Amino acid sequence: MSAASGIWARRWQRLRGHRAGMASLVLLALLLLFVLADVPLEAITGIDPNEADLFARFDPPSWAHPLGMDEAGRDVLLRLMVGGQISLLVGLLATLLGGMIGIAVGVAAGFWGGRLDALLMRVTDGMIALPLLPLLIVLGAVDLTKIGFSSEFAHSGAAGFWRIVVIIALVDWTAIARLVRASTMQIRERDYIRAARAAGAGSWDIIATHILPNIATPIIVALTLTVGRVILFESVLSFLGFGVVPPTPSWGNMLNNAQELVTTAPLLAVYPGALIFLVVMAVNFLGDGLQHAFDPRSEQPE
Repeated sequence: MSAASGIWARRWQRLRGHRAGMASLVLLALLLLFVLADVPLEAITGIDPNEADLFARFDPPSWAHPLGMDEAGRDVLLRLMVGGQISLLVGLLATLLGGMIGIAVGVAAGFWGGRLDALLMRVTDGMIALPLLPLLIVLGAVDLTKIGFSSEFAHSGAAGFWRIVVIIALVDWTAIARLVRASTMQIRERDYIRAARAAGAGSWDIIATHILPNIATPIIVALTLTVGRVILFESVLSFLGFGVVPPTPSWGNMLNNAQELVTTAPLLAVYPGALIFLVVMAVNFLGDGLQHAFDPRSEQPE
């Protein structure tokens, strides 16, 4: 067994010893299977989750519709599955895009330092100082037709999806940037970095070969913890009407649609709310488990 595979084996062993992390990993796998089951279920039943049938409004659960119908006569189970795909995809894409921004800012500030570091950190501090939720709402209310997009695209489900991904990514990179900057500043003073410079390696070669591989562990943990926060942001924006555009479902806009029906059809709010809660909690516990697994001091299982 190579040294690298041995390290990963020990990390996996520590993760397995973290009960909450493993339980969360299993739960997330089950939730992923649940949302992906939409494709075969639609093919088998022939039901369109966006097709309304006003004669079937608020129909109770049945064999054909296990969770019943919503306020527009649409199958609740299928819409939860499709909405889960949207919410999870927003969480993953926004986290990756924001992570790329944060990594670029953090590495540049930590590696080159000086005035560039001061400038980038002041920009980061300014982003942190802004009230996040009002900023997200303001950006979400921007009329896309005013910045060059067609009216057809601006009012489509794809526009709502990409709008929320980009908005969250643009405002949620600061924590990653600070983490990466601190890690880069520690590593750039190591002897092997000085040796690489003495051997004639350029800055970009050093970053790609030595800096990024050695800061991968904290980045992985931080990105995992970010996913849950991003899913929560998406749910809040969609709940407030600035996220994914109906009839395309997301868990957030399903909650928004159900807010006036809490007294008459409370389960329409309970289903997406419970799924959001489960995903966010599971992702955060998994992040704790990964932090435990990647920490070389964590030799005893929790």
